[in-house]
Amino acid sequence: MNKILMVFVCAMSCLPFALAQNDQSAPAVAPQQVVPADAKNHIGETVTVCGKVVDTKINKYGIGGRGKPVLFYIDKPEATADFYFLAFGTKEGGPDEAVAAYNGKSVCVTGKVAAASGQPYIAITDRSTIKVK
Repeated sequence: MNKILMVFVCAMSCLPFALAQNDQSAPAVAPQQVVPADAKNHIGETVTVCGKVVDTKINKYGIGGRGKPVLFYIDKPEATADFYFLAFGTKEGGPDEAVAAYNGKSVCVTGKVAAASGQPYIAITDRSTIKVK
C-alpha cells in the first residue's frame, strides 16, 4: 500500500505539467473506452474505463490538504482486481462521502492510466471525470 501511496504522491506533484496543453487550437478528441482488464495495455494513455465498483479501500494515511484517498475497484474485488481508480471525498464528508457516492454503482472514469506494483489505476484529481451511469 505504501508503494501505491508513493506513486500517487509523485503523480499528483507532476499532474500540473502533464495536464498543460501546448496547442489550444487542437480539437478535443474523446478518450478511447477500455474495459478494466485491458487498462494494463494503456499505461501512460488517457482513456475511459467503465464498470461497476465492487470493492473499496480507504487508505490508512491522508495526503496533506486532500485527506485520505479511497481506492475503488471496478468489476473485481481488491484481491483479484484488474483495475482501480483513486479519488478523495469532499472536505466536509471525507472518504466516507466518496465511498457512498460510488460504491456498488456503475461508473466510467477518465484519466491517464498509471501502474503501481503492476496494477493499472487512474488517480482522479477532479471528480467531474467520474460519471455514474
